[in-house]
Amino acid sequence: MKGYEVYHMNCVDGMKKMKPNVIDLTVTSPPYDNLRDYKGYEFDFKNIADELYRVTKKGGVVVWVVGDATIDSSETGTSFKQALYFKDIGFKLYDTMIYKKANIPVPSHSRYNQVFEYMFVFSKGKPKTFNPIKDRKNKTEGSVEKSKFRQKNGEIKKVDALRKTDAFGMRTNIWEYMPGSCHSGKDKYIKKHPAVFPEKLVEDHIKSWSNKGDIVLDPMCGSGTTLVVANYLERKWVGFDISEEYVKLAKKRLKSRPLVSKWI
Repeated sequence: MKGYEVYHMNCVDGMKKMKPNVIDLTVTSPPYDNLRDYKGYEFDFKNIADELYRVTKKGGVVVWVVGDATIDSSETGTSFKQALYFKDIGFKLYDTMIYKKANIPVPSHSRYNQVFEYMFVFSKGKPKTFNPIKDRKNKTEGSVEKSKFRQKNGEIKKVDALRKTDAFGMRTNIWEYMPGSCHSGKDKYIKKHPAVFPEKLVEDHIKSWSNKGDIVLDPMCGSGTTLVVANYLERKWVGFDISEEYVKLAKKRLKSRPLVSKWI
């Protein structure tokens, strides 16, 4: 199966054509519950998760961006069920991150406004790559502080070692972005997909969990955001989508950016 290609096919069938242990990083957002219109196509979650485990390299990572619908006044909890299944088949739940939306996309009148989605980070063993993003400004730049930690018995113990703080520290696992097609990307085609996640969100994950030359997969690539970002970050990439319309859309977006030579 060739890389640098968007395939119009069921991603389970597509991944079955791939060799095991070939993908360094997957960044995707599944069509969770009934929140999105994917033209009636079925979402075969368990087989998708099983194939993701098979094709992911040891030390590889899957970033699964997902939320829950609210039905009969109750959130479905589908996201948690999916996370537990990923653990059952062998993945580690390496981090439960939050995608915080900088505005309120759908204001609520009966509950607190929903402004986040989960970004589950699953790893096949310990992640082989972690390039932390350091853009959180420290309040005490240049100061020297004593370290302390909580012991198993619950008591706080101070450590004599001193450390000097830098201007910027590693960010937390809550990442904030402005949602919506007007903010998610720069090209004119992006508005033709109903659920585009921000290019910057994808960029930050690709930078964090992979290096140049690594292979990035999106098995449900939709408008192709993961592939577009992987391309300009000099990663290899491959994507699948069951919708012919979205595959054409992804290819139009990719044409606006130069592609690297083909790889097998």
